[in-house]
Amino acid sequence: MAKHSIDLTPLKKYPDFRNLWAAGLISYLGSMITYVAIPFQIKELTNSYLAVGIVGVIELVPLIVFGLYGGVLADSVNRKKMVWATEAGAMLLVALLLANSMLWEPKVWVIYIAAGLFAVVDGLQRPSADAMLPRLVGHQDLPAATALMSLRWQLGLIVGPTVGGIIFSTFSISAGFAVDMATYVVALVFLARVRSMPSSKEAKKPSLAALLDGVKYAFSRQDLIGTYIIDLAAMTLAMPMALYPFWADQLNAPWALGMFYSAITVGSVLVTVTSGWTTRYRFHGRAVILAAIGWGLAIAVAGLSTSLVLVLLFLTIAGAFDMISALFRANMWNQTIPDHFRGRLAGIELLSYSVGPLAGQLRAATIASATSLSFSVTSGGILCAIVVAFLAFFLPKMWKYDVETNEFAVQERQNRKNLENS
Repeated sequence: MAKHSIDLTPLKKYPDFRNLWAAGLISYLGSMITYVAIPFQIKELTNSYLAVGIVGVIELVPLIVFGLYGGVLADSVNRKKMVWATEAGAMLLVALLLANSMLWEPKVWVIYIAAGLFAVVDGLQRPSADAMLPRLVGHQDLPAATALMSLRWQLGLIVGPTVGGIIFSTFSISAGFAVDMATYVVALVFLARVRSMPSSKEAKKPSLAALLDGVKYAFSRQDLIGTYIIDLAAMTLAMPMALYPFWADQLNAPWALGMFYSAITVGSVLVTVTSGWTTRYRFHGRAVILAAIGWGLAIAVAGLSTSLVLVLLFLTIAGAFDMISALFRANMWNQTIPDHFRGRLAGIELLSYSVGPLAGQLRAATIASATSLSFSVTSGGILCAIVVAFLAFFLPKMWKYDVETNEFAVQERQNRKNLENS
């Protein structure tokens, strides 16, 4: 059993990683309270599928623009300072939502503006945060650190919505925003303890040319670009999150709304805590493709179910497949991308795993409005499985990717070894 358990070595071995991990755990726990509060508050104010789905539209363009720009910045500025500054900016946005929620009639347009600005902050922060990891742990510990970083998000996804639901029902949405602000304060303290992380000597100044160099590098590798395309397709076609508030009502279980948000993450946690096997499986690209197909099929079955228990069960299974995909995608990124490209490629990664869910929310809401909730979920899941299988046919290098023999993995492994021995 021990060989399948999650490896805690990076938390014990690297103090800076431990502080970064703790900061993210606390911050994300609070952020998930706000993440659930936004669609819930809009639904309460408008009772409209589209009004909730519009949040994804508003976030989409800022996330694309500032995700790419944030990736360029991550290769040319101090990554720690960037993460700290954007975390502080997010705290101010929560303060705006708190003030709005305390009005006699909260304004939906204020929530939309805050959602757009959250996308700006996230786009600027995530590439720097992701690019920090390979510098904080040794090369051989990257798979274990990747699993631990995933566990951090998962704990926030499970605990945050659950705590948020309790706060909303017991106190108010305003109380939820206040708790989120408090978590940001604690997270900033932990972040301050992480060592400074200036740009590498090979870093270029922020420019369009630097961004295009990163894009060119990504497209030069079929295995790498495949990870982005597969995840983007899976999330765009089969992400039903915008429908959760309505889905809970349809099953006569509004009290279970937090469970809908947590179910996928429960599946992810089950995979993460037994992720020891992922460090020994060599064919990472194959794992990503098969897991994306499994995600789509599980979502499709959830859409067909009329039982709350079965819906939550298949959402949990979908989450397990999604986590398998996420772990192997992260390993491919962290073990093959050179440090001086890491920020720009992290910006592209941000688009693949963030833009997809946002576009998926709009797709799900639009189809549900035109047809039904069940058709929207099930058709999206089936289409996801078909499209991913079709894409895999045109990505043979991704299917054959072997971490032991892939030229980029071998080269980066040698580069890290030389750096650690110097």
